[in-house]
Amino acid sequence: MAALRTPAPVVSVCAVVLLAGLAGCSGEGGRNDAAATSPDAGAALKKAAAGPAGQAPPVKGDTFGCLTPEQATSGSIVFKSSTGAATGGFLTGSGNTGIVLAHQADGNVCQWKDKAVELGKTGFRVLAVNSTTGDEVAEIEGAASLLRAEGAWKLLLMGASRGAAATLQAAAGLPLKPDAVVALSAPAEDGSLDALGAAQALTAPVLYVAGERDGAAGPTARELSRASTKAAENRLESVKGSAQHGVALLAGPDTWQTVLDFLRKYCT
Repeated sequence: MAALRTPAPVVSVCAVVLLAGLAGCSGEGGRNDAAATSPDAGAALKKAAAGPAGQAPPVKGDTFGCLTPEQATSGSIVFKSSTGAATGGFLTGSGNTGIVLAHQADGNVCQWKDKAVELGKTGFRVLAVNSTTGDEVAEIEGAASLLRAEGAWKLLLMGASRGAAATLQAAAGLPLKPDAVVALSAPAEDGSLDALGAAQALTAPVLYVAGERDGAAGPTARELSRASTKAAENRLESVKGSAQHGVALLAGPDTWQTVLDFLRKYCT
């Protein structure tokens, strides 16, 4: 069964669930035909080759190697993806807006832990997904369902690199559409993920962020933005002079503030 909690009390602030996106390789045009251009391309390929069979089943209370004992006890959960697969995650904060986040292929839920805690302390409901099932889109859909079941009035999705591709695909396919989407360093395609096709169908407001000097990520962000003709808001942020990829982009105070402002715009 999905891990459910008593719905958070209705408040006037936002609750954010961040789904960590798996970082993927991207070549020219953001596709996988030049995997060596991505810093975590090797990790993505090894993970894809190994598959979920090599992953230990998720356990409630897991520290994931970064949570404190208190955080693990209160927020380390196991929930069901939309296909019924057991999925681990870190749930924190409170409020009536949720954001789903997923980590890059070279990491786990710990990539989002600090930002999740920060957002949770400012009135967001945050769920960072620990992706192990091999189906990132289903994990995001399951996380969205969990937040809705807990009483989230608003739903925001954010992912990084491969996770951003999965986030875009989930956002385009969810029956109850998210209120906004943030995609950090998204590839246009990555294995079975088709972010470009999802961008063409996306109707939710979207913010694309990429480093100006991060290989194919910048041109790909422009390609995805151009494809998002149906999005209620279509915003593109190129981080000048930056070669940072995915979650690392948020280490820049100005970039993090841009993302925060976008999320808060759609949280109430």
